[in-house]
Amino acid sequence: MNMVEIIQKKKEGKPLNREEIRWFITGYVAGEIPDYQVSALLMAICFQGLTKEETVELTEAMRYSGDTIDLSSIEGIKVDKHSTGGVGDKTTLVVAPLAAACGLPIAKMSGRGLGFTGGTVDKMESIPGFRIAMEPEEFLNQVNEVGMAVIGQTAHITPADKKLYALRDVTATVDHFGLIASSIMSKKLAAGSDAIVLDVKCGDGAFMEKMEDAVTLAEIMTEIGNAAGRRTVAVITEMGQPLGRAVGNSLEVVEAIDTLKGKGPVDITQLSEKLAGMMIYLGGKAKSPEEGCRMAEEALKDGRGLKKFREFVKAQGGNPSVIDDASLFPAATVKNQLLAEQDGYINRLEAKGIGLASQHTGAGRATKEEEIDLAAGIYLHKKVGDPVKVGEVLADFFGNDEARVEAAMKEAKEAFVIGCEPVAPPELIKQIIGL
Repeated sequence: MNMVEIIQKKKEGKPLNREEIRWFITGYVAGEIPDYQVSALLMAICFQGLTKEETVELTEAMRYSGDTIDLSSIEGIKVDKHSTGGVGDKTTLVVAPLAAACGLPIAKMSGRGLGFTGGTVDKMESIPGFRIAMEPEEFLNQVNEVGMAVIGQTAHITPADKKLYALRDVTATVDHFGLIASSIMSKKLAAGSDAIVLDVKCGDGAFMEKMEDAVTLAEIMTEIGNAAGRRTVAVITEMGQPLGRAVGNSLEVVEAIDTLKGKGPVDITQLSEKLAGMMIYLGGKAKSPEEGCRMAEEALKDGRGLKKFREFVKAQGGNPSVIDDASLFPAATVKNQLLAEQDGYINRLEAKGIGLASQHTGAGRATKEEEIDLAAGIYLHKKVGDPVKVGEVLADFFGNDEARVEAAMKEAKEAFVIGCEPVAPPELIKQIIGL
């Protein structure tokens, strides 16, 4: 085959076949096809699009470009959960123990964050002693014995996606539905679960700001998952304001623990129960998503979810005492407060502004090499719909660099929009696709 001919074919709007897609993916991973030719192909894709068949084939080619995980030694139906990313999204830390407490085996691989805050594994590393690297046999055994395990994604999973994403990032070819969907789903399919629940965020703090775009992406990803023989459901959820009140790494773990204790914010609690319920249903432990949600609610109320989280932390070398003593988490040396300058109601709380502010505190990384400050972040005292008076605290800011915290406060100030009339909080769950 010839890469120039493949580029020409896509430039003319003609679909690529399976052999052509697999040939260019294999050659690119092997270093036989240069970046400039793949860049040209990616740009042609952005202009001409991908058919459903092309998107499925691209996903499969990336899925098998490296190692895949075999979870067959784990008893039961394995269900994965993936979020497209947002501000304050710590649901995995609540959803996984709730689902595991209901008998669902949770074998999860998570990545690190690049942006507003760290990813799930970054958050878990704020627990003293917690290990995110495990040998495959230990990982599988822990799921069978404890019911859940969460580890970092290895460098050998979907290497094609890593190379393609790095190239897309510097060639303005990130924002294409087929490329986004194949990137996400190749990793999920390689991770070996039998079914997948996708939390597709929608709003100014998400990659998909418009509802129609979120629906399009969700539909493509569910089609890919189902075509690969994995039952896949997508839940489109609100990200116009941060999820929960904590935005940061250790701050979010503390909030997740509070949620498992039954003391968490309403939105985090409701969404976690909904997502866990969907997983429980797809895993065959409930006859309907509604029954699964009720089972998750019970696991939260009777403390089984918290107990499972404690077992999980201990099994992976973490200090379970943090569950009862939050002072054991990394502590910030700087704490400032943003105060309201007028009476009224919070009419809008822009998730993107809060996300950027949290990154400025040190809670996120702008480059892969940058170190995260696990103690840094923001705690929101007021959210959309809340009344506020002059001098009341809108948010607490944490960090270990006074200048960075001050810069974060200036950024966040613009994210709070106070009006004279009360408004209702936005609807949390917008649509479910794939049921």
